[in-house]
Amino acid sequence: MSDERSLPIHCFAHAGAGVSSFAGWSRDLGPGARTVPHLLPGRDTRRREPRVTGREALLTDLLRHFTQADDTGTRSAPYLIYGHSLGALVAYTINRALREAGLPAPALLVLGACPPPDAALGLSDACRAPDQELLRLLGGFANLPGGTEPGGLWHRVVMPVLRDDLLLADALRAAARRPSPAGPLDVPVLAVAGQSDPLAPAETVAGWRRWTTGPFALRTVPGDHFFVRGRELPRLIGRASRAVRRLTPVAVDY
Repeated sequence: MSDERSLPIHCFAHAGAGVSSFAGWSRDLGPGARTVPHLLPGRDTRRREPRVTGREALLTDLLRHFTQADDTGTRSAPYLIYGHSLGALVAYTINRALREAGLPAPALLVLGACPPPDAALGLSDACRAPDQELLRLLGGFANLPGGTEPGGLWHRVVMPVLRDDLLLADALRAAARRPSPAGPLDVPVLAVAGQSDPLAPAETVAGWRRWTTGPFALRTVPGDHFFVRGRELPRLIGRASRAVRRLTPVAVDY
């Protein structure tokens, strides 16, 4: 199957990251699917652009990718959206904006490593905390690299991006809790949790069930909060993409 005819999977990464987490997915997705990673402003090749920390600025930057016609002049072809951690909130926000605009929704919304907006989340709640407090929280669920001390390379390069991303996550969570004029989502949702993720355990991720009236499924995969770097997640999403190609609407049973 040509790359042009493959089902696109629009991907959004976790806080502080670019899109490198999705670089190796092609080997595990299987036939008929391809990733379309979306790089947020202020990092990697977009590092000179101002970072976004609010919902409206985010949608101004990203929504055009979902409203422009594709090569055939239509937006009716099915697609998936995957978001990891912060990316899950981005994915949900885009999906809700598409619904409010009366535009075609994804055939499946896949949300990984992210508590739903109504769940307590100390990390995004600490987005305005002093550096040391934020580093203490980060160290509770990830092995921090060297250079986190003030003046270190990580502290100078990564910390500002991460803090702005946490501000964005806080804003998206608050916006999601406000009722939508279009009503709740009705898109099928697949929520994915890491078996050893202390930030978003399966029982918390299961709360996304309350955020759609459509079909819902919860799956767990090996790994911690960054299971996006492993091979089980793209294999799962590859199976989901093949189900999307077979069924309209998709039956969430993977």
